[in-house]
Amino acid sequence: MPVREFERIGKRLFAEHLVGGNFGNISVRNGDEGFFIKRTGDYLDEVHELVFVPLEGTVPKNASSEYRVHRAIYKNADYQAIVHAHPQAAIAASLVMDEVLPEDSEGRMFCPKIPVVDGAPGTQELADNVACALKSTKLVIVRGHGTFAAGKNLDEAYQFTSLAEHSCRVLAIKQVFR
Repeated sequence: MPVREFERIGKRLFAEHLVGGNFGNISVRNGDEGFFIKRTGDYLDEVHELVFVPLEGTVPKNASSEYRVHRAIYKNADYQAIVHAHPQAAIAASLVMDEVLPEDSEGRMFCPKIPVVDGAPGTQELADNVACALKSTKLVIVRGHGTFAAGKNLDEAYQFTSLAEHSCRVLAIKQVFR
């Protein structure tokens, strides 16, 4: 998987304010053996190298801190790509909701229910909770932390990430007009 694909999606995530700093991560499955993920500390729009993480066995020290979540997802589902972002409205919604029920047309059509799960960043608990939720949907929000979106490729995972933020912004703006 070329670094340029990771950077292309990373630049889109930055442009839409779905990530900031070196937060978030992206991965792509490499057959049944493992996946490529960004290196810890790299910015998503300036990826220097990709790290291969096997589905079983030792994880390289320079792999993204959320490798456990990506590994659990790939072990439990046939997704080919994952985007983890920190969209502000989705995070805010996760602090007051146990699931997000989009009311905008795109949200209702593509992801009518977005589960919210708990778990501290980088933990196996988080990995298990996210992987379990993604068995029945392509998008989940981790309470106070961010989104994990999975798909057949990076573009699809990115689109679900963008969808989460759009739907949560619509819900927030709706409250202003009440």
